[in-house]
Amino acid sequence: MGSILEYEMVVIGSGPGGQKAAIAAAKLGKSVAVIEQRPMLGGVCVNTGTIPSKTLREAVVYLTGMNQRELYGASYRVKDKITPADLLSRTQHVIGKQADVVRNQLMRNRIDLIPGEGRFKDEHTLLVEDRTRGERTTVSGENIVIATGTKPARPQGVEFDEQRVLDSDGILDLKTIPASMVVVGAGVIGVEYASMFAALGSKVTIVEKRQDMLDFCDPEIIEALRFHLRDLAVTFRFGEEVTGVQVGSAGTVTSLASGKKIAAETVMYSAGRQGQTENLDLEKAGLEADARGRIFVDEAFQTKVDHIYAVGDVIGFPALASTSMDQGRVAACHAFGEPVHGLTALQPIGIYSIPEISYVGATEVELTKQSVPYEVGVSRYRELARGQIAGDSYGMLKLLVSTDDLKLLGVHIFGSNATEMVHIGQAVMGCEGTVEYLVDAVFNYPTFSEAYKVAALDVMNKVRALSQFDS
Repeated sequence: MGSILEYEMVVIGSGPGGQKAAIAAAKLGKSVAVIEQRPMLGGVCVNTGTIPSKTLREAVVYLTGMNQRELYGASYRVKDKITPADLLSRTQHVIGKQADVVRNQLMRNRIDLIPGEGRFKDEHTLLVEDRTRGERTTVSGENIVIATGTKPARPQGVEFDEQRVLDSDGILDLKTIPASMVVVGAGVIGVEYASMFAALGSKVTIVEKRQDMLDFCDPEIIEALRFHLRDLAVTFRFGEEVTGVQVGSAGTVTSLASGKKIAAETVMYSAGRQGQTENLDLEKAGLEADARGRIFVDEAFQTKVDHIYAVGDVIGFPALASTSMDQGRVAACHAFGEPVHGLTALQPIGIYSIPEISYVGATEVELTKQSVPYEVGVSRYRELARGQIAGDSYGMLKLLVSTDDLKLLGVHIFGSNATEMVHIGQAVMGCEGTVEYLVDAVFNYPTFSEAYKVAALDVMNKVRALSQFDS
């Protein structure tokens, strides 16, 4: 059993939230340990979620030659017969590199790594069980950060076999690229994987019980994405519920409540995610989780037990690697009385569908609901020289601008580089800038970023037309 290892901070989980909490505490000169049950560091983000899925997307876009078809014809391919091995070799390479980066960061900040699964003995003590080595360690922390993340939620009554019926974790282990696929759930993960497999040539059907998808985004942008996915032969079944999946030797048949049946080689469920808290013995620390395994925290990411914090996906929305990192840093600073700004309200959302979507700030729906007067400026990639060079004629950037003071209220982008471009709008908004900055700024030419100037001029022309009536 050995003696108890004592630290000023113990972090459970080495994903983005746990990493940054540990590093922030170490930078403050504190003794820190990270408990990790996986053989590889980096949590879901590095091993099964964000990094693999975005790398897979990059491999798909490159190998299919999709982005070049506008220039070189619809039959253009970089590689004719793409296999999972082609896709996964890139993914495995990046996962290994990223896990190594995390290990290196923890090591050089003198953070102890304790392999195994941690569970509470009491509110300061954790028992860590390393089943692979058959070792048990007892660790105590003045402060504890729970950063255990989530796993895909598995609906009752569905038999997952990792071949025919799988969740987003199982998708990385596919032996062949399915000719047809049903994706249950049109959330972010469902849409990202649906667009990747559609790009690979799979015939994809998306089943979603709600009447729409990604309803937190700008409706016009989602309309553009839907049009694009239909172009890739994706079928949408909105307002439909799955009642059962039958698996046979030839594939699967998905039955819907409306009586429809869909035959496909593979079914992928993306039914939300579940907090990984069931093995923590939270009650021994005076804590509990909700039905989805999430832990409740305040704005400093403190649980109801003062010295225990929780960060990342395990606390629920927005469950993004980007926000989780900041939550970890804020929690660690708060734990040791280091002055820290909370998370800013302005956070970009990126959806890595094909083509990608990103936005920051308000949507038109929100502004209309709040009776905030605004004007819209639009730039279409087909009018940008860079759009022509890159073969992206469908992309668009949309600015929402206050007609009262010309402040930027929202930026919505669809198309190449959307997730990178959004930060220009974010910076202007974060600095309380107006659209006039974008009108006067000089952008490199030819670039996608120039879309900001085109959209800004579009807005100003509309505002000028309005002002003639006010005088």
